[in-house]
Amino acid sequence: MSEAPDPAAENRQRGTQEKLRRGKLKRRLLWTGLSAAFVALIVGGAVVWLGVQAGVIKDNLQSTTELLPQLKEQLTANDHEGAAATVETLTTHTAAAKSAGTDPVWKAAGALPWIGPNFAAATTITVTADDVVELAAKPLLGAFESLDWKSLTPKDGAVGLEAISSASPSVVAAANTVQLSYDRLAGIDTSKLLPQIAEPLASAQQQLGDLRSTLNVASSTVQLLPAMLGGSDARNYLLLIQNSAEVRATGGIPGALAVLRTEKGKIQLTSQDSATAMGAFVPAVGVDAAQEAIYTNRLGSYMQNVNMTPDFPTAANTARAMWQQRHPGDVIDGVITLDPSALAMVLEATGPVDVGSAIPVGVDIGTLPTKLTSSNLVQALLSDVYANIGEPALQDAYFAEVAKTIFAEVSSGKTSGEKLLTALSKGVEENRIKIWSARADEQNLLASQRIGGAISGRSVAPAAFGIYFNDGTGAKMDYYVKRTVQLVQHCSSGGYGQYTARITLTNTAPADAATSLPKYVTGDGVFGVEPGHVATNVIAYGPAQARTQATRVDGRATPAGSFTHADRPVGVIRVELAPGQTITVELDFAKVVQSSPAQLDVTPTVQNTADVILPQETAKDCTSATP
Repeated sequence: MSEAPDPAAENRQRGTQEKLRRGKLKRRLLWTGLSAAFVALIVGGAVVWLGVQAGVIKDNLQSTTELLPQLKEQLTANDHEGAAATVETLTTHTAAAKSAGTDPVWKAAGALPWIGPNFAAATTITVTADDVVELAAKPLLGAFESLDWKSLTPKDGAVGLEAISSASPSVVAAANTVQLSYDRLAGIDTSKLLPQIAEPLASAQQQLGDLRSTLNVASSTVQLLPAMLGGSDARNYLLLIQNSAEVRATGGIPGALAVLRTEKGKIQLTSQDSATAMGAFVPAVGVDAAQEAIYTNRLGSYMQNVNMTPDFPTAANTARAMWQQRHPGDVIDGVITLDPSALAMVLEATGPVDVGSAIPVGVDIGTLPTKLTSSNLVQALLSDVYANIGEPALQDAYFAEVAKTIFAEVSSGKTSGEKLLTALSKGVEENRIKIWSARADEQNLLASQRIGGAISGRSVAPAAFGIYFNDGTGAKMDYYVKRTVQLVQHCSSGGYGQYTARITLTNTAPADAATSLPKYVTGDGVFGVEPGHVATNVIAYGPAQARTQATRVDGRATPAGSFTHADRPVGVIRVELAPGQTITVELDFAKVVQSSPAQLDVTPTVQNTADVILPQETAKDCTSATP
């Protein structure tokens, strides 16, 4: 028989158990509270630490940015000592920023959800800044100090190649570092970044992009110059002197021709010829079908027409084939082209030259100047020569002799290498100087740079537009044509970009041009254009995969030719202007898949490039669009 339950005992047992449970709960709460306090302390400390590091990063990167203009100024002024001190200061700042950005706590914060990508991006920026200073700026400074401008000044008719060759490894390495750094920043996903990080990142990308472009050009230059200046073997380059008074897509007709020979840094012009004297090529030199469809077989039939295409490698290859066909035994290693405006830039460096000996014997030069300066050269070559020398062959001979005189002045050693490089760089920037090499390794480098003049490939921006001009008058009236070119961006449609290329042309020739200008200048109606009028074929290239749409002349719909070249849409329209007349041509491009900023390339003409290319506009009905 079991004992009856003792209610009192059971109550005491339940009370004991409750006390134990409450004790455990208190201890658990105490531990949880302590743990939370500890975590809060750690997190709070980390936040404070991250705040401190953020300040270090911001202050040092800001100091770095402020020092860059100073460094550029010192390098330009050849202040090696000052530049070295600035680079050392830059090193201190970028190292401090990198130390903060790679701190273990900072890097750990990069793994946090939502906010983490901002810490990771900051880490990438600090590492990149330090790499650029340590692996690019320092080596470049050393190369710059060894590359004395005086060593680039011709001596005894030759440019010293040793300094360029010795600087080459450092320049190439620096260019590679900056390219890798640019790619690293470009790989950051900005969609997850706060404005405080995204905006400085965009600024850093832009600055690094500008530096990348400059160093890529410098890298190609130091690799190409020693070889192309005949460092190891003599070279022969066909020189096309473009006449902008009769416009062609790359500048002007190559009427005067010469061979430029380089050997051990020495440069001299040797044999000469003219496009007129070379005559027609039958059968025509072969050109790819796509370009022949746009420009007809005239592209390969006359030297004057090789550059109706804006693609300089095509024009150069064709010109080389023509020269070698007319001059058997000549081996042409490359082709160089420049125009009178580029020659005028060279004269800014050399000073005036006396070209009295360039005047053909027995020719009454009238008002044609015998002393050419940077101010009068363009007018002399593109206008005065026609008013004073009536024979085309003698005009071309005058062109060639002027070029020969200027090259002789350059080779004399009287002008500093620094001034010459500045002048030539300006000519390249304005698209007035282009080079093509028949040697594959050299052409591979040239093809990646603006000086190569290609309309597709590595040197061409993704969203590239091009507006080019070909004379349709058959004369020298383009000296009187003023042009402006502008891109207008419209609202996107269906996820694609839309642009309009707006071109204005004005014939500034005098009202009585038909009688007051020489017949050789007006064309005298030989090609069906009324004397004094100017006929121009306007060629517009859009970005790859885009589509040409409507074309308008002075607001009225006008049919235009539609073609494709290197996967780029091409629109062609012919216009004719009477003296004093202005015409506006508009060509629309749709289905632009590229979201990057649009870039505009334009035929260099008699005008200053800055006066031709107007700033890009956004359509009034789409003010929120960004280029």
